[in-house]
Amino acid sequence: MLSVQQLQINGRRDDLLPATSLQVRRGELLLVAGEGQDQRTALALALSGRMKPSDGILNWDNTTKTKKIRLASALVDSPGVNEPEQHLSVRDLVTEDLSLIPRRYRGALLSKPWLKVNSFEDIAGLWTEQIPATRRLELLTALALADPATDLLVVDSPDRHSADSASWLPRLQALASDAGRPLAVVAVVGSLPDNWTGPAAVIGNSVTHPPEPEAKPAPAKEKTTQTGPAQPKPAAAVEPKAKHAAEPASETSAAAQPESVNLQRTAK
Repeated sequence: MLSVQQLQINGRRDDLLPATSLQVRRGELLLVAGEGQDQRTALALALSGRMKPSDGILNWDNTTKTKKIRLASALVDSPGVNEPEQHLSVRDLVTEDLSLIPRRYRGALLSKPWLKVNSFEDIAGLWTEQIPATRRLELLTALALADPATDLLVVDSPDRHSADSASWLPRLQALASDAGRPLAVVAVVGSLPDNWTGPAAVIGNSVTHPPEPEAKPAPAKEKTTQTGPAQPKPAAAVEPKAKHAAEPASETSAAAQPESVNLQRTAK
């Protein structure tokens, strides 16, 4: 069984592979969805023991040793890693891949007998870029399983060759459920097929985000009083003096009195 817990690979800026957890047993096909090709390839490389993770646990049959995981697994059709070169013929591709198998298993390095025994004579004369998507996957998985030590099959983005899941899904289901050689099969895809109801996972499903700090309650508003300059008190109202109330007698009236007296004395 393959068990993965919070597998993560650092990148230059962002994580090349965000923390991901999954599990797959022999006889089972697991589909793992991821949007970016870089993330899908990084996961495929890590699951097959071709890339060392920065963090997390990768366990295959109770061992975490990368070398043992690599020997037990096969990476299939990974873009930019081991996908067939377009200028290769099918015969040359078969010869190259058979040469990578341990000598005690591979026999003679002859592509023609292998192609005949495995029923690929119909595409033997094609270039790899001419192979239909269904036959391409059948050929590449058959070459991967030519090594009898392979128990874990990791297929990188098989859906990139065709939008129809029928070009790759039935083949992988058949390989996983083969009673004669049950395999643990992982297919890393751009999106899950609409009709898929089997085991599935998503890249980044174990990413944890730090809890947001609790908002502090706003301090109570204090009542404020105006402390501006003191306003002057209004002046007390002054009642106006009565007209001519305390005015002194005019000098004219004072002087007029003795003159009238003199006139009276003269008249007498």
